[in-house]
Amino acid sequence: MNSRPAPTSIEGFHHRLQEVSTDLPKRMKQCAEYIAANADRIAVSTVAELAEGAGVQPSAIMRFCQVMGFAGFSEMQRLFRTEFAPGLPDYSTRLLNLRERGAGSPSALLAEFVDAGRTSLENLLHTVDSRVLDESVATLAKARLIHVVGLRRAFPVATYLTYAFEKMEIPAMLHDGMGKLDHRNAITEGDAILAITFAPYSQETVDLALDSVARGHPVVAITDTVMSPLHAPGVLPLSVSEVDFGAFRALSATLSLAITLAVAVGAARDEKL
Repeated sequence: MNSRPAPTSIEGFHHRLQEVSTDLPKRMKQCAEYIAANADRIAVSTVAELAEGAGVQPSAIMRFCQVMGFAGFSEMQRLFRTEFAPGLPDYSTRLLNLRERGAGSPSALLAEFVDAGRTSLENLLHTVDSRVLDESVATLAKARLIHVVGLRRAFPVATYLTYAFEKMEIPAMLHDGMGKLDHRNAITEGDAILAITFAPYSQETVDLALDSVARGHPVVAITDTVMSPLHAPGVLPLSVSEVDFGAFRALSATLSLAITLAVAVGAARDEKL
């Protein structure tokens, strides 16, 4: 059990979570991974609901709270209610009625994904550290060439960023994994890496990013939670957590973060000209 005082801020909570995650047993790690990806739900969920989401017994959630330094779940929930309660979404009656009229219909599915996307966008303001965002923009703006890598689910984001950089005449190279080639030898002095990956993390993306850090290149990451392998020394992590509907997650918040990053980098480069 953790004998240190409980975190007093959301930022402190995530730092503590990252510290303890490496040595947790299997059930505790399940709790950590679920809560890291769904921190916004702590304020409005019961122990039983969190346990069901994490696939563990409620007693495991209680033990996890103690590992994090809290006396119990109520104390941990109080921290998140203080932080998140003012920003909880106000669900419209029309959206609820649409869900009730036709579960599984195209219109109902559209409503569900719009709802999930809206919540993801609202959460983005909490998950992205503005100081890291500023530093990321400055890092990419001064790069000779930006190497963009994101495979599988992250590939649409990587291609969109490369397209946006191209249209703004920002030198960028897309690493697409074609032929199992990672093109790491194309990364030279003065370049920066923009890596995008979400759970279950692309090992190719992680390997390229961490290898680049070891070689002294600056790395910016768009990833999900503090459990991500890209929350690592030498990496500037921009955290985004997409709310899912069923087993599917859209990229609403991720693409919003991507266009923010691209436009901000373009503006920063123009200021230097």
